[in-house]
Amino acid sequence: MSMQSNTHLQASPQWVGEVVELASGKAVARLETRREMVVDEHSLVHGSFAFGLADYAAMLAVNDPNVVLGAAETRFLAPVKCGETMLACATVVEDKGKKRIVSCSVSTDRIVFEGTFTCFVLEKHVLAG
Repeated sequence: MSMQSNTHLQASPQWVGEVVELASGKAVARLETRREMVVDEHSLVHGSFAFGLADYAAMLAVNDPNVVLGAAETRFLAPVKCGETMLACATVVEDKGKKRIVSCSVSTDRIVFEGTFTCFVLEKHVLAG
């Protein structure tokens, strides 16, 4: 069943990613790599974009307007080259009180990144006074 996003509503599809699928406790997000993400003459995309896409997918899987990232355990498995499309698949694997553990992988034609994200659902927005 498809759902509507309740979080990160102003995220840039160009820099953070776009929602592909959204269901209870699960999300898929996509990011098209672009020239401005490249760090060298070999067209290597900076790893922060894979991390950022995975983080975004994890937030979407939790899908609460007050979700924040508390910690991440990650592995970069393969390089990403400009022109490749990254796809992040995230699943909430533990839901205990305010804490959510989310497993996420990012792939192109191969898995390039894996991570476990510890997220927290706060009572109010992290920047609310």
